[in-house]
Amino acid sequence: MQENSMILSFESSCDETSVAVIKNGNKILSNVVATQIKSHQRFGGVVPEVASRHHIEEITICINDALQRANVTYDDLTTVAVTYGPGLVGALLIGVTAAKVVAWAHNLPLIPINHIAGHIYATNFVKPITFPAMALVVSGGHTELVWMPKEGKFEIIGETRDDAAGEAFDKIGRVLGINYPAGPTVDAMAQKGKDTFAFPRAMEADDNYDFSFSGLKSAFINTVHHADQIGKTLNKNDLAASFEAAVVDVLAEKSQSALEKYPVKEFILAGGVAANQGIRERLASVASKENVEFVKAPLKLCGDNAAMIGAAAAAMQHHQEAGKASLNADPGLEFEWAPNEN
Repeated sequence: MQENSMILSFESSCDETSVAVIKNGNKILSNVVATQIKSHQRFGGVVPEVASRHHIEEITICINDALQRANVTYDDLTTVAVTYGPGLVGALLIGVTAAKVVAWAHNLPLIPINHIAGHIYATNFVKPITFPAMALVVSGGHTELVWMPKEGKFEIIGETRDDAAGEAFDKIGRVLGINYPAGPTVDAMAQKGKDTFAFPRAMEADDNYDFSFSGLKSAFINTVHHADQIGKTLNKNDLAASFEAAVVDVLAEKSQSALEKYPVKEFILAGGVAANQGIRERLASVASKENVEFVKAPLKLCGDNAAMIGAAAAAMQHHQEAGKASLNADPGLEFEWAPNEN
């Protein structure tokens, strides 16, 4: 990690416009996040075109706010970092374009960062990552187990084959009458209910590290619709608790299986769904059982934000090729795939 670094970082992969100033990779001088939740709630989810237009409106405001709150000027900066994928292509382009303009105008190096790496490196604000490490990234668009044998090396060993965990929470939330994003409300309801429904744990016993939540989502929706048809009232807290228990069981089983087969010193939980209380408690137990250190992304940094991008850039700038003027958004950006190998 570079000493005396001052990184201006950008994150615009989905529905948050964020700009941050990060000193030495682990000190947040500012982290401005302009959320779009209210704009997307009426649609029940993120509308890409709406998200892109909001990013255009907010990006320069966020830059100015981030610099002002950090009490720095462009002359104090040493690096610019930006999420360039994965994500919504139109949204990503706003952040990438803004970052390139700042880097070019002030003759600063530009570090392109994978959004998932950003989520993982949010834990650097807790402590530096100890390698080798395993990360479970759970969010609205991603559910992935990522093995990191050393700094700058990421290998996906398992991922969802359909809905991501957060996406499934949002979809069953609509059935329960909960506004987008539904995850926090479903989690709060789950803490009050009991696991009384026999929802499926898809692929839990399969000999791989992949996930599937589409069948669980369908089973939940069918249960609620059937009850409606016969005039039966179901306890919504129990429904939420049963759904969350099924998700948590699968995440825990796959994580424990990976920790048993891969030599790691640290187990990381990151991503927007990492704020879920049930998931945090269960995975802490898994890490303890496997005798590895458990590190969670700070609650305020679980969602999309630019601070995590700055942390990733500080840690990886010696392993990451500097961005060029031709840098473009890569909505399908992926880590290297490691096919179930130890």
